[in-house]
Amino acid sequence: MNKKQERITERVKDIAGLLTEKLKDKADEKTCTMFRQCFLSTATTTLNVLEDDSVYLITGDIKAMWLRDSSAQVVHYLPFAKDYSEIRELISGLIKKQFGFIRLDPYANAYNPEPNGRCWAHDETDMNDWEWERKYEVDSLCYPVKLLCDYYDLTKDESVICEEVIAGLEKIIEVFKTEQHHFEKSSYRFTRTNCPYSDTLHHEGMGEPVGYTGMTWSGFRPSDDACRYGYLIPSNLFAATVLKRVASLLTGRFGDKALSAEALHLSKEITEGIEKYGMLKDHDQGDIYAYEVDGLGNSYFADDANVPSLLSLPWLGVCEKNDSIYLNTRRAVLSSKNPYYYEGKAAKGIGSPHTPDRYIWPIALCMQGLTSADEKEREEIMKMLTSTDAGTGYMHEGFDCDDPAKFTREWFAWANSLFALYVMDYYGLR
Repeated sequence: MNKKQERITERVKDIAGLLTEKLKDKADEKTCTMFRQCFLSTATTTLNVLEDDSVYLITGDIKAMWLRDSSAQVVHYLPFAKDYSEIRELISGLIKKQFGFIRLDPYANAYNPEPNGRCWAHDETDMNDWEWERKYEVDSLCYPVKLLCDYYDLTKDESVICEEVIAGLEKIIEVFKTEQHHFEKSSYRFTRTNCPYSDTLHHEGMGEPVGYTGMTWSGFRPSDDACRYGYLIPSNLFAATVLKRVASLLTGRFGDKALSAEALHLSKEITEGIEKYGMLKDHDQGDIYAYEVDGLGNSYFADDANVPSLLSLPWLGVCEKNDSIYLNTRRAVLSSKNPYYYEGKAAKGIGSPHTPDRYIWPIALCMQGLTSADEKEREEIMKMLTSTDAGTGYMHEGFDCDDPAKFTREWFAWANSLFALYVMDYYGLR
């Protein structure tokens, strides 16, 4: 651990101590203990400050850095970036690393700290030694942009908008535009052998057929499972939102009007595609969002615990909590209409095909709480989160809704970070 990493870790410990003291007047001892442990998790167990001052965050028990997970792993530190230089160093260093990876290959979802050739599997795709995995996911490119915009809005730290970041934004827009015409223009292919059906793309590595919609194609969901249909609606809503934020950023202090106009136009095309192809009529709720569509008349309704999800849309900045279509969709995804919604003896909430049947994800519970305007619902969520940790004091990937002692992934930093954020939000600790 170098001196900068020591300083960052110590500052995070200081903040955790201050917040925990405030929390003691509001919550029970177990909640305070869980909050402190989860708040510290990213800094004390996943953080690596490299020689070039960039920041590499492993996801937990998998020793690789995901663009999505690493962004989510620091969301509970963001509110302190304005006041603490160490937090600015952490987040700006992470942004530097993320955009460096995007420039290396925007189609990868997870990377190594150096070109050591380590990987999840030797897949049939155009992979290099930096890449742990090359599953193309739209949200992998959205998350660093959201983190960049959130960080700049809070700190006005102009140093983070460097040439590498601008080049990365150009690359993201280029890929999103290419993948509007996936079968006609994209060179991306992915095939994994000897694996579950959902762990690879079929049709010679290109995925299921799609028609043009204006939306941008995604090979995989944020769960790293293959999309059933190539236009993943929550990820496209996320993309349209971050593209508008990029346009605003670039027309301001940094003045790249051409790139700004390109981002805004692309956002408009994606939004129009969602409005035309991404909506469903539900018998009970009315207009709701689909989860995936193919632009050829096929659609799929569900919601996955991983974020972006339909449940998470207000948190992502897509809409307000009281948006009528969102509320219709929310009621549907928190019901038996969603094949991954489970109710058991210990908890009820959303799981994922990525984990066993009837396993609920704390990430989805946190997101349900963060997007709810109902205080009774928020209280129920907090009780479920603090009573289903299996005595570990940490969040897991998923747990059995009847028996929380059965869980996946003992060490999962993304879930720990979201729990810490939810505690801060619920108890007003920001």
